Amino acid sequence: MCGRFVATRSPQDLSGLFHVTQWDPADLVAPSWNVAPTDDVWTVWERLDRGTGAVERQLRAVRWGLVPSWAKSPGVGAKMINARVETVHEKPAYRRAFAKRRCLLPADGFYEWQTLPAAAGSTGKPRKQPYFISPEDGQVMALAGLYEFWRDPGVASDDDPAAWWTTCTIVTTEATDAAGRIHPRMPLAIAPDHYDQWLDPAHHDTDELRALLTTPAGGRLDARAVGTAVNSVRNNGPHLLDPPE
Repeated sequence: MCGRFVATRSPQDLSGLFHVTQWDPADLVAPSWNVAPTDDVWTVWERLDRGTGAVERQLRAVRWGLVPSWAKSPGVGAKMINARVETVHEKPAYRRAFAKRRCLLPADGFYEWQTLPAAAGSTGKPRKQPYFISPEDGQVMALAGLYEFWRDPGVASDDDPAAWWTTCTIVTTEATDAAGRIHPRMPLAIAPDHYDQWLDPAHHDTDELRALLTTPAGGRLDARAVGTAVNSVRNNGPHLLDPPE
């Protein structure tokens, strides 16, 4: 799974990297070295502008943890931070979004935890060592995601911004290479050459879409141990990437 990641680039930088044509400066997401489920995250998607009829590539702040349109409450989103690539096209919670509402989640890298045995002769429990996994070349990762809209029945007017929740999930697969030595699952990514196809809201062929999903950085990933401060969602800052003491 992908349960924490790092996303520190500014919206101005992301707009250039992903050729965004629409971004509302009122949307704010602070740089984070410990992005956790239910946090707001930057996403890139394409939507049809009803006024002009043109498809706009947008940078939007979205809550991480997908809430299906038919959910009775938004609380289910905390359990839907990841969608397995093996079943994403057929699971009721994800299949409509996979066909129509795909997005990218820009990331610097992600965290995974490796369970290590207790020291020889120790009576302590096994411990979990966090690792930061990122492209060797330091380039941005475009994690494959889906987004969805949920209407809050407790808000009377459709025009009230509080009536609508916009949420997202990250698509994952079996881990390989550096990530696979640490954890059995990892996020999938979209290569720059495939951004247009993945984001195109008119592209509905699920087999072709699944073929676009690739290992981040083509498998050229660096995995390095970091300190356990990242274990707490209350901790944040560049120091989380420091090596363990």
